[in-house]
Amino acid sequence: MKKVLIYYEQKQHKNSIELLAVARLIYGGTSADEEHTEAYETYGVSLEPTGSEANGLFDFLIQICGDSAQRERRALAPCQEHDQDNSPGCDALYMTSILAELQQEYQFDCILFPATHMGRMLAPRLAMRLQTGLVADVTDIRYKDGIMEIVRPAFSGKLMAGILSRTAPLMMSVRQNVFSYDPGRLTETRLISYTPKTASSEGLRLLKVREKEASKDIRDSDILISGGGGVMRDFKKLSDLAGELDALVSASRKTVDHGIAPRSIQVGQSGKTVSPKLYLALGINGSIQHIEGLKNVEYMIAVNTNKNAPICSISDIVVEGDAKEFINKLTEKIRKEKSKEARNEFAFQK
Repeated sequence: MKKVLIYYEQKQHKNSIELLAVARLIYGGTSADEEHTEAYETYGVSLEPTGSEANGLFDFLIQICGDSAQRERRALAPCQEHDQDNSPGCDALYMTSILAELQQEYQFDCILFPATHMGRMLAPRLAMRLQTGLVADVTDIRYKDGIMEIVRPAFSGKLMAGILSRTAPLMMSVRQNVFSYDPGRLTETRLISYTPKTASSEGLRLLKVREKEASKDIRDSDILISGGGGVMRDFKKLSDLAGELDALVSASRKTVDHGIAPRSIQVGQSGKTVSPKLYLALGINGSIQHIEGLKNVEYMIAVNTNKNAPICSISDIVVEGDAKEFINKLTEKIRKEKSKEARNEFAFQK
């Protein structure tokens, strides 16, 4: 029976669920490749600073259902003797040593990390420790002539590469918001306490935590107002429209490369993958790199002077015209409607 280890992060709960989908694609079979279905069991591990993360991991594995190929889930909860000021959650070498110990004891066939800051820090360290390969920022799993290909962006996102991994264990970091996991049948879950045998902390101590001012993530927004090269001179106007629609502003790579928008709001292969209910593409040409960042978008509207732009071919509505003029008129229209509604409500109350 195959064994899959999933690295669990409480703050990245949704991404951990997506790792279950990857495990299913590798061993659980797909509609296009049922012959690759194998029995497998999933292990989850958390190395966060507080003990509550172990409970979160256990609850996560219980609540998420399994499938016919997945026999069992197990939650690994390493028990370390440490205080809050000397937690494994801030010592990458210590955390890597614990994961290497787990691999030596359980001999996992596959190890999956979310492509988060923590995942990107631990995955390459563990791969070097285990002397195995690592496929980073995975966006798809597919089979070709009976051989599994692991797909990831290459050459700064200019193309998608199919990787054939020949090393063991198979290791990946998986890009966020790309895979979706559909529940199946209930699967038994057991909590396993694990005490590291040789791993020891290097003495790195957590002195202080300074909370960063919370900023909204474009991946969490239902509505995105996205600007490209056609609105670079008027990019600030997107914020006015977004404010009226309770939306967030996102951008294409061209806008980011010109310093108009921060990389944190970039959509595409080298940016973030988004799945909003409404995606309003303003002045965006729609290269393959940008379109790859759009997954399961429910409704898309493109505004472009070129009706033959690639983004228009995948849009539900195409407005041929100047994006700047569209922004101004739509913002003005929404404000007038809101003002009218406010006056009517005031008159009704009187």
